[in-house]
Parts: sequence; C-alpha cells; structure tokens
Amino acid sequence: MSRASQLSVNGGVLPLIETLQRRAAELRIGVSTGPAGETLIDAGASVTGSLEAGRLMTEICLGGLGEVTLGSAPYLPNWPFTLTTRTSQPVVACLGSQYAGWQLTSGEGDAAYFAMGSGPGRALAGKETLFKDIAYTDQSDTATLVLESGSPPPEDLVRQIAADCGVAPERLTIIYAPTQSLAGSVQIVGRVVEVALHKAHELKFDLSRIVEGTGTAPLSPPHPDFITAMGRTNDAVIYGGRILLHVTGPAADAKALAEKLPSSTANDYGTPFAEIFRRYEGDFYKIDPMLFSPAEVAVVALETGETFRGGAVDPELIDASFG
Repeated sequence: MSRASQLSVNGGVLPLIETLQRRAAELRIGVSTGPAGETLIDAGASVTGSLEAGRLMTEICLGGLGEVTLGSAPYLPNWPFTLTTRTSQPVVACLGSQYAGWQLTSGEGDAAYFAMGSGPGRALAGKETLFKDIAYTDQSDTATLVLESGSPPPEDLVRQIAADCGVAPERLTIIYAPTQSLAGSVQIVGRVVEVALHKAHELKFDLSRIVEGTGTAPLSPPHPDFITAMGRTNDAVIYGGRILLHVTGPAADAKALAEKLPSSTANDYGTPFAEIFRRYEGDFYKIDPMLFSPAEVAVVALETGETFRGGAVDPELIDASFG
C-alpha cells in the first residue's frame, strides 16, 4: 500500500470543519442541521461570508493536504493581493479531493437541482473514472462535500450522497457558496494548482512524478452577476495564475510539460472568460479544455536541478476582466 493510499482526505478535514463551526459568527457563515440530519454550512448564499471562510473552504477542498494563504505580490500592480496554494500531495489533494468532478442532480423542471461536487467526499463515492487513474480511494465514516451553489441540495439528494459515500446522513457535511460570494470566489481561485494537475493528466504526464505543487493567483473581485463573477475567477487563473511544480524523471519531460501546460496554448486564449462563455452560448463543452490552466508555469526537474518555464501572466487581460 502506498503512503498516499493511507491518507484520509475526509478524516483530514475534520479539524478545519470544527474551525468553521467555532468561528461561524466571526466569519459571517451559517451552520445548521438539514432535514436528513446532515450538517449544512452556508458560506455565502444567504450570508455575507468572508475571505477567511473561503480560505478554509479551499483547504477543506484539498482534503486537509494543502496550505492556503492570503498575501501580496508585485507582478499584477493593480491587483496585488493574491491567494497561494501549496501541497506536498498534489495528486491526492487536487485530483482526489479538490477537483469538482461529481455531478449531483435531483428533480426535473422548476424543481431541478444541479451542482458539481468537490472535496473529500468524492474519494468515498468514487463515481469518476479519474479515481482509477490516480489509484486512490478513501475510507472514512464521515464525508464532506463542497458545492459551488446558492442553495443546499434537497433531502433526497442528500440521502443519495450519503449512501454513495457509505456514511450516515448525520455524518455528512455539505459546505456551499455561490460564485458571486466572497468565499465562493476565493475557493475557485484557490484551484490554481488543481487545474494544472488536471491538464497534466489530460496531457498524459505521469502524475506520480509530480511531488510538489505551489500556485498563486490574484484575488478576483466578486460580482453580483453570475457570468461576470465566474469569468473573473477563471481569468484569475487563466491570465494571472502562476505555478511551480517539482517533478521526478527525465528533464526533457519536465521541459515538455512546462511548454504545454500554460493556458496560452489553448485556441480560445486571449479574451476574458465571460466573453468566451457568451460566445459559445454558455456551452462549456465548446470551450477548448486546454484553456483551463495557469498563465505561467515553472517546472523543476529534481534529477538535474534545471527549471523550465512557459507562459506569462497578462496584466492587461486581468484589468479588462476585473474592471
């Protein structure tokens, strides 16, 4: 059994959930018990929320295997405040937990509910083929999911989620916040390393060779309009994100990864994301998937000590997006 397979992302987030609950009033979030007995944490739907709540949400998304900090950097002079994500378990933290890959649906018509589930509960349900690729599953009697949503899931869906995770509903925690909120915008920008890992996977790079992941991106200003808010959070990574990966194996492979990873390799690169989204009439599947990656990449080949670079941040596009 590998060391990674012994890590429990669901167990790892329990102290972070306890922190959210203990600091609920300070962080302007709501904690309640849902109709199935689940714990619901509203981080920005019917409450104001906070940047700190979003930072903790991001660490929960990472399964407790990453550190997320707010800071500042000079590379975008008009938007100096940044979110930095670092993990020593990039594959499990980013793809085994943080990636929003679980489609959650319930009902039809006006009663329909849809959300993409991210966070450690995914590793219990194992609904995605991605888990076979990364050879990771979790074992835990508690489950946590994070939803980019303005409302919690209905009771029937909560019970189905709990069953899929193999836990009692009372042992399930669901944290939710819309894209337009303070916390929601933070947890999306905090995916700067995750999108790089996902693109590396799409490029068929051996993920087991990525041993460290660090990334930073500017905090995007929230906006009440969903498409504008979504555009800004995506642009923060696509045009303002910077990552550093440490990899094992041949230096030539590290060099090729640095060249292929940046968002500038995508056909749709060069326009604020909201405009791209509207151009394709809201159809995500028409957007070049290679766009979803950081602007600037550095890859360190541990066997030779060489650092290879690709891409660059684009301050003008960030200015155009953030307003």
